[in-house]
Amino acid sequence: MLRTGLTGGIGAGKSTVARRLVERGAVLVDSDLLAREVVAAGTNGLAAIVAEFGDGVLRPDGELDRPALASIVFGDADARRALDGIVHPLVRARSEELVAAAPPEAIVVQDVPLLVESAMETAFPLVVVVGVDAEERIRRLVSARGMSEDDARARIAAQATDERRRAAADVWLDNSGPEEDTRRRVDALWDGRLVGFEENLRLRRPVPDGPPQLVDPDPDWPRQARRLAGRIERAVGERGRGVEHVGATAVPGLPARDVLDLQLAVESRSDAADLGDRLAGAGFPEDPGAVPDGAGTLRLHRSADPGRPAVVVVRVHGSPAWRHALGTRDRLRADPRARDGYTERRRAAAALYGSDPDSRRYTAHTSAWRADPDEWPS
Repeated sequence: MLRTGLTGGIGAGKSTVARRLVERGAVLVDSDLLAREVVAAGTNGLAAIVAEFGDGVLRPDGELDRPALASIVFGDADARRALDGIVHPLVRARSEELVAAAPPEAIVVQDVPLLVESAMETAFPLVVVVGVDAEERIRRLVSARGMSEDDARARIAAQATDERRRAAADVWLDNSGPEEDTRRRVDALWDGRLVGFEENLRLRRPVPDGPPQLVDPDPDWPRQARRLAGRIERAVGERGRGVEHVGATAVPGLPARDVLDLQLAVESRSDAADLGDRLAGAGFPEDPGAVPDGAGTLRLHRSADPGRPAVVVVRVHGSPAWRHALGTRDRLRADPRARDGYTERRRAAAALYGSDPDSRRYTAHTSAWRADPDEWPS
């Protein structure tokens, strides 16, 4: 099963994307619908709201008077937090029930309007953000929903910025044009990424690195690495001692394979052995072909996401291998001569093993530079 978080600002058109995903076979869990379900007449949720805000939030038929409640909480941060404290746990619990009932091979799409605002992005192996320029969203809210322009701008301002959403997005799905264009983008996402990701997760099949091809540095690599690190930290919880972005993609301006290297620190060897299920559930199954490298790597996991290759090495916190990975990265960041030498060796290795479908010989060749004691950072 693949759990995918779907979000976007008000007026971005998440419903269009969600509808197409359902047409392609996704199981949709809609938080907005659940938020209504858990406070329907006769529910414990509605009873808790009445206890908090009074009988004035009830309609004569016993249902929640949403405009009356909105007039209380809009602009009152304390009242909003009180409402969220009632509704959000109920929605989460109901969402988990629906996810648990989905088939093992399902692609579950959880439509969460405030996913970013609630810092929930690390709970999903993949996050899709529906993106539309703010001015276009305002136009849509005014023309399609009858809002005033001031109201539309206020609602947008109360939500996360596009910059914050982009930081959370594994996929930024543009919905600014005709609906048919959006449907094509959704289809490409489904066929090119979601189906393969779900199957890899279910089979615990990591995505291989492929032939070692160096590419120009991508300034977005650090942001992508932070996203993955957040998922890993959430998955391992108290058993982890931190996740660091290491390797060539962690060095600004350095050509590298488009594969993110992450180092997960643990307290002991036994911790590393016990984290396999947690890492696999977060999207990083163990590499069944990995062998001990003699350099302190306890376990090696790879991403199951076809759209974002990544490697997670598990090492004991404070060990020589752990310190060496961080020290090498920091030296490369600080020393232009070291960067030049490392890049030269990597280019030579890529030329030598560029047609090799398995990257292990390339990795062994380039690791020799890092393993040479004379080249260790001081």
